[in-house]
Amino acid sequence: MRITAACPEGMIRDANDLAMVLGSGPDDGQTYTAPKWRDADGNRYAAASFEAREDWLARAQAALARPGWDARPYTVSMAGAQRAQAALVFAVSRAGVRAPQAAPARLTAVGGTEGLAAMAAMGLAWIDEDAQASTVTETGDGDGR
Repeated sequence: MRITAACPEGMIRDANDLAMVLGSGPDDGQTYTAPKWRDADGNRYAAASFEAREDWLARAQAALARPGWDARPYTVSMAGAQRAQAALVFAVSRAGVRAPQAAPARLTAVGGTEGLAAMAAMGLAWIDEDAQASTVTETGDGDGR
């Protein structure tokens, strides 16, 4: 399932820690980069869109464990990953059901719809209206970031 997530600017580091725990390695620490989206109040968000494994949601809701690849000195802040996990709000896109709206205190994710449509459904707009393509990071490797 495709999942698109909106990460508040102030949560990027924690969300990248969560991405490393749920993903496949330290490269997942670059899942959320520069904030290129905004809500109606001007709050800024980074975005990622990815194909997730079937067990992604269960893993995202379960107790987090430090990845086996993360040895001293640790790359992942488990406290940061736990903060991002606690802020995660997820919904599957369905006809007639409004997607959760992005908010500065939430890591908001929508499953089952393409990146740009999901960002709009979460109440977000591209900061540079004249820009061509989105910077929603789309990956198709299925590693569940």
